Amino acid sequence: MNKQEYLNHIDEVNKRGRFKDTWESLSQYTVPKWYRDAKFGIFIHWGIYSVPAFGNEWYSRNMYIQGSKEFEHHIKTYGNQKDFGYKDFIPMFKAEKFSAGEWVNLFSRAGAQYVVPVAEHHDGFQMYKSDISHWNAYEMGPCHDVLGELSEKLKEKGIENGASSHRVEHWFFMGHGKEFESDITDDEKEGDFYYPAMKESDHHDLFSKPEPTKEFLEDWLVRCCEIVDKFNPKIIYFDWWIQHSAVKPYLKKFAAYYYNRADERNIEVVINYKHDAFMFGTAVVDIERGQFAEAKPYIWQTDTAVAKNSWCYTEGNIYKNPVDIVCDLVDIVSKNGRLLLNVGPKSDGTIPDEDRHILEEIGKWLNVNGEAIYGSSLWRYSSEGPTKITEGQFADNDSKGYTSQDIRFTIKGDSLYATIMKYPDDGNVTITRLSKSDASKLPLFHGIIKDVSVLGFDEKPVFTRDETGLHISAKTVKSEYPVVFKIKLD
Repeated sequence: MNKQEYLNHIDEVNKRGRFKDTWESLSQYTVPKWYRDAKFGIFIHWGIYSVPAFGNEWYSRNMYIQGSKEFEHHIKTYGNQKDFGYKDFIPMFKAEKFSAGEWVNLFSRAGAQYVVPVAEHHDGFQMYKSDISHWNAYEMGPCHDVLGELSEKLKEKGIENGASSHRVEHWFFMGHGKEFESDITDDEKEGDFYYPAMKESDHHDLFSKPEPTKEFLEDWLVRCCEIVDKFNPKIIYFDWWIQHSAVKPYLKKFAAYYYNRADERNIEVVINYKHDAFMFGTAVVDIERGQFAEAKPYIWQTDTAVAKNSWCYTEGNIYKNPVDIVCDLVDIVSKNGRLLLNVGPKSDGTIPDEDRHILEEIGKWLNVNGEAIYGSSLWRYSSEGPTKITEGQFADNDSKGYTSQDIRFTIKGDSLYATIMKYPDDGNVTITRLSKSDASKLPLFHGIIKDVSVLGFDEKPVFTRDETGLHISAKTVKSEYPVVFKIKLD
């Protein structure tokens, strides 16, 4: 189909489906059970930007910003931008060691329940076989239908597949290349790699004029719907610029199409969005590199990366401690969230040792303690302890400094799970939320505790309960990772 035929097809699907392109109609959406039960996913930033492996995944933008470290690095390493532009990295993006099966095996060992590869980043290069643009990884560079190959292997492993689109930011992303003599020119037209490369100086706050054109937004809509139709993803993740007012009509049309196509295929799907790009309740809100301080009654997600400085592989990545990531996972899940953790493969298709080590460590912990995470629900309290969480985005790079008094709660079936964020050396833990108390002082806990065990250890903990709390002692338990007590209730 050409673009107009695809647009007509989208309208036809929405005309016959139960979802229409209005917030009122989209409010029928409900979060599927599989996603409510899923708590841990893998995000993948892999693209042309993995070739220079410098700065971060915004290299395609920053290499054209005069005076930036990427601009200077590019000239020093590759030459002037007019002679060697971003598109000239494509032949260098060979992915000669890429194996979708090896990646998915690693994600499975990590305990991931869903995987969201970047289908198209701000640079405009599609990581899948496309009928819309020739600038894609199947026809150029790796010559792999990356999204398709991963989707097939994920299906074999029973892991839900997703895709993220960052295409809408391409409207302005390459615009600085028009401010000096480079390979980006004013002659860019629809279908070209750099198109439209609007000058960023024309819209300083990125939400004013010139707004994205109908031509560009129709192209964006068709690209997003092509991903849905080709790969049947259970999750579509959008980056932040869909918040622009000019995008909203197309965004609502896409959501209706995605939900209607899911109805036709008898599957249940999720859209992740940031800020207030969607009307609340019509999709699932996501917080970038941050989390909520308190439990929420609605389903939400955190997306963050194993590296502090970049989403893609760079030669200077600064990696997080896997213990801190596990602690974040526990805290997020206790508050009705789920964690989407990003890795950044190298341009040859291998996953760096540091990324791999972090995933393996998380997998080891989940293999022992996963029953406190997977399929769990909120308890009446999510936490106790002195450590306060900084709420909001871009706030998760620092270690929280948890103490043995910091405890997170989840519940499943007849069991309450109390996760001790930093297990004490002396093996003595007090859970104040489980203290004996006057029954008139609701909503304090008044249940009957039948048994206490510790996941992953043979020792049978000793426990007593009084007015100050539930006191547990497990002397042989030692771990730098969070320790989970399983508390059987009657």
